Amino acid sequence: MIAALPADQAFAALRAALALQWIGGRSAGARLICREGESLPPRSLGGLLNLVTAPRVQVLGREELAFFASLDAGARASLLDRLLATPVGATVLCGDSPLIEEFSSYADRHESPLWQTSSTPGEVLDRLSEYQHELDASSTVLHGVFLEVYGLGVMLSGESSTGKSELALELLSRGHRLIADDAPKLTRVAPQVIEGTCPDALRNFLEVRGLGILNVRRTFGDSAIKRNKRLRLIVHLVRLEETSLPAEVRLSGARATRYILDVAIPEITLPIAPGRNLAVLVECAVRDHILRLGGYNAERDLMERLQDEMTGGAA
Repeated sequence: MIAALPADQAFAALRAALALQWIGGRSAGARLICREGESLPPRSLGGLLNLVTAPRVQVLGREELAFFASLDAGARASLLDRLLATPVGATVLCGDSPLIEEFSSYADRHESPLWQTSSTPGEVLDRLSEYQHELDASSTVLHGVFLEVYGLGVMLSGESSTGKSELALELLSRGHRLIADDAPKLTRVAPQVIEGTCPDALRNFLEVRGLGILNVRRTFGDSAIKRNKRLRLIVHLVRLEETSLPAEVRLSGARATRYILDVAIPEITLPIAPGRNLAVLVECAVRDHILRLGGYNAERDLMERLQDEMTGGAA
């Protein structure tokens, strides 16, 4: 179930990705596309023209616009009245048409949101599906830097001035990819899956103390940016003088579990100190985590070898 979704909120969320323009029914910003508490089937927020079972957002492509243009004035007026008198929803016109002003006039008359985009109907429907998924999902914002390291989504967390951004910069220079800096948005997209992405306003940017704001895409190239990724590991940075790790972590590592949106995420704590190459440590932590996901545990392997040696020596 989702909260009530007014047209102006949906437009604001979709505008950047689809280059939407609001061309008619501008006074209908408060008109509800979805009512509070509704549970929508997957991929049902938007759909192609359907006057029998109208979707919440009707999408008209080149073929539909050509069909309207082929009608005589009376038939077209009747169809436009029927299309734009729907009690909930909005209409998206894909591409240009000589009928734009006519559509806009009818949308104003019925106070029905009318949007236009240069995107294809398929692109609009895909984005509407993604947006519906975002509305249905639980989400939160976590302070840190979210990167893709060796194909895994890794969150660098820690107090301010622990060097998260500098570490991220070093990892970027080693070929890894940035997803989000400072305020990654984490969404539970499945019962045990957390996906992280970057707010649109912050996308591509990394703040590094002393250097200021860097545009990672322009500095390192398109390949240095990843749009979203599943969160698989948290690397928590702590100052060496502020932590007291027990002796047993020499073998097992400072491992724990952090719960984000009720999903268990493995976490490893790395003490920071002069001379420690944190980029190499993070890469090794990720490689080791990949091995653990595959069922291999170096600590257990060592213990078994030592046990075999002791057993063999005793025999």
